[in-house]
Amino acid sequence: MNSLETIKNQSFPSCTTLEWKAKAEQSLKGKTVETLQTTTYENIILKPLYTEQDERLVPDYPGGSDFRRGIYPLGYLTNDWVVAQQLSYETMEELQQKLNQSFDKGQTAISFNVSNNLLITETNLAKVLAESYRKYPFSINAKGRQISFLAELERIVEQDGDFDKVNGYIGADPVAVFAVEGCISEEFMNDWVKNIVRSIEKFPNLRTILIDTTPYHRGGASADQELGIAMAEGLFYLENIQDAGLELDEIFEKMIFQFSIGGNFFMEIAKLRAARILWNRISNVYGAADDKSKMHIAAETSSFTKTINDPHVNLLRAGNEAFAAVVGGIQYLHVSPFDELTGATSVSERIARNIQLLLKEEAHLKKVIDPAGGSWYVEELTNNLAEKAWAFFQAIEANGGILEVLKSSWLQQEIAKVYQKKNHDVQTRKKSMVGTNVYANLDEIITYQKTQAKTSYFTQKNYSFVKVEAIPDLRLSIPFEELRSKASYLEGKFGSKPTVGMICLGGLKQHKARLDFMKGFLAAGGLKAAESKPILSIDHARQFVLEHPTKYYCFCGTDDQYEIIGYEILTALKTEFPELTFYLAGLPEKEKQEQWIKAGIKEFIHIKNNCYETLTAILNELEVSKVEETNA
Repeated sequence: MNSLETIKNQSFPSCTTLEWKAKAEQSLKGKTVETLQTTTYENIILKPLYTEQDERLVPDYPGGSDFRRGIYPLGYLTNDWVVAQQLSYETMEELQQKLNQSFDKGQTAISFNVSNNLLITETNLAKVLAESYRKYPFSINAKGRQISFLAELERIVEQDGDFDKVNGYIGADPVAVFAVEGCISEEFMNDWVKNIVRSIEKFPNLRTILIDTTPYHRGGASADQELGIAMAEGLFYLENIQDAGLELDEIFEKMIFQFSIGGNFFMEIAKLRAARILWNRISNVYGAADDKSKMHIAAETSSFTKTINDPHVNLLRAGNEAFAAVVGGIQYLHVSPFDELTGATSVSERIARNIQLLLKEEAHLKKVIDPAGGSWYVEELTNNLAEKAWAFFQAIEANGGILEVLKSSWLQQEIAKVYQKKNHDVQTRKKSMVGTNVYANLDEIITYQKTQAKTSYFTQKNYSFVKVEAIPDLRLSIPFEELRSKASYLEGKFGSKPTVGMICLGGLKQHKARLDFMKGFLAAGGLKAAESKPILSIDHARQFVLEHPTKYYCFCGTDDQYEIIGYEILTALKTEFPELTFYLAGLPEKEKQEQWIKAGIKEFIHIKNNCYETLTAILNELEVSKVEETNA
């Protein structure tokens, strides 16, 4: 009984930061805690531990001060976020059916892609919308078709005069359209401003001015760049629409921001919180009323992070991104189906919608007000990101504003620098993409769709325009998908999967670690690793080479095995089979590397290799050698 009382009364001992640091450095075996720091693509240094000493004064409650904690005092308790799944469709009849079904299954907004080639007409829209526009808000990025869309909607609503019931947003961001199309049209801009003025009179409760950072996100932009661009675009629209005669409060009230939510969970939460801080700073400078200038945010999960290979992993990515969006405090949310890149199905669309419903009903996120609020890490990250983003916004303005930096390609170049860093990290596998550059499944069968050529909207409408460099629509997984596609092509053409033979030195314990590494390394490019039995002699190695005809072989074993038997086997094989190419798993000591290269090792394959470049070279050489064999 005494021992039970003792256990009940026990508590964990308190620990100081210095004690934690000493214990951490003990486990780091001589390295300092500072070596655990990482630098983000926004050039923000992340510490391994955040404490109360990192705390800065933050608002005590949501809905107040700089709105970082959200724009509503009670969060989603009183203002639930809108489930705005953007529906895909082939015919207007299919869209009408999908909308009706989705409303019954949790959809709470009218949301679909108006860039579809189907003609937007009053008759078609009337069939699709029926009574739904009176019951549900719109959530539509109309892009270049906003003017015609609103005109047709106006004709439909005029029949019953319920203009007040049209709410949500049917927005367009001309600058984002310019960035994607690669052309700037002042004619279109002027028509758009006139249409915004008219729509404010006709649709008093509808937001129509969209600031869409999705194209920049898809081009590879960092979070601070996305935010800086959003502020620059917002300022540009404030100035231009104000010149058309509207009051500032009217303009602020019609604005909505759209962000893509990437895979860095805490950074994306901080991005949304920092966005509200920055927009509040601008609205304060303009003297806008707080109730008019609150930033409304529409979010969508990122296409930049999604993969064609092992597509079910996209379910987890989308769930992570949707979670970050909700915690960050959005008003509208679209979750992309896991197979969107190869053609979404009704099942994948339903699963995507249900991700939001799970977050609402089972994770209970709609019942918790600002769960990230007060976190030392999140608050510090929010502050740092807001400062970096404001600096980027100032750089845009210093270079002439958002249109000028597009015309000069300054913005495109700044985004490209960040993308190159991200791409390099994926190619070297410093950044993991499950199912793509790590843990690739060689047995999956994927159909790679050809990208359809896009027709410029401005060419179709005969607008005059000035050509600029377009922001590319990219994804991080594309380089490895191209390798997998090439490997699949070679397999189909020559009848066998591209293969690298694994010369496994010593027993299983001695070669397994590097063998497993090589299997994963090669699989990322669609190459098969054909492993030998334990090789203990030159004769074993020779027999393996004769039984597994391929041009490429890699030695796998410990450093000791390489010295004891590997060098001797390599010399013998290279003498007998000079046409073969040999690799070594691991990186020998610097003074021994030249010796291995002279003996016939083409490349050392290790954790710091550029995986993409190595696999590209193997596949290219393999294709050439196969063609030569066929022609011979």
